[in-house]
Amino acid sequence: MLRKLSLVLAFCLLASVSSQAQSLDVWGGYSYLRFRGTPAGNFNGWELGGQYKVKSWLGAVADLGGNYGSPTGVGSSVRSYLFGPQVSFPARVSPFAHVLFGVGHFSQGSFHDTSFSAGYGFGIDTKVAPSISWRIIQGDVIHTHFFGTTQNDLRLSTGIVIHF
Repeated sequence: MLRKLSLVLAFCLLASVSSQAQSLDVWGGYSYLRFRGTPAGNFNGWELGGQYKVKSWLGAVADLGGNYGSPTGVGSSVRSYLFGPQVSFPARVSPFAHVLFGVGHFSQGSFHDTSFSAGYGFGIDTKVAPSISWRIIQGDVIHTHFFGTTQNDLRLSTGIVIHF
C-alpha cells in the first residue's frame, strides 16, 4: 500500500513539474581540463550536457565530460558525471551559473580511482539562430579526491546549444 501511494505521489510530482517546464536544452562541445593531480597535466576532451528548464531562469542540469592526456607518456583520462541546479538570465546573451554534484573517475594504465565530485561555475550563451546558441565559454572548478589527494581542477568548455 505504501509503495503504491509513493508511486502515485511521485507521478503527481513529475506531472506538475512537466506542466511548468519551459524547454529542454542539450549541448556538446570541446573541453579543456587543467588536472592538478599526480601527474598534473593539460587534458583535452569533450563535454555533453542537458538542461530541463522548470522556469525560464531555473533548470536541472546533467553534465557529462571526458578529458584525456598523457602527461607521463601513459594515456590518462578524467571523466565526470555531474548533476545539479542552474540559474540563468534568459536573453539573447544569456549568462548562467550552476552548482553540480556527482562522481569523477580517473584512469591511467592499470591505475584507476572513483570519487565524489563537485563543480561550480558559470558561462555565457549567445543566440545564433532561433533554436541554436553558442556556448561562448563555460568555466568550472571541479573538485575531486583521487587516491586520497584533493584536486581542484579548472575546466573550460565551448560548444553548441540546441533548444527544444
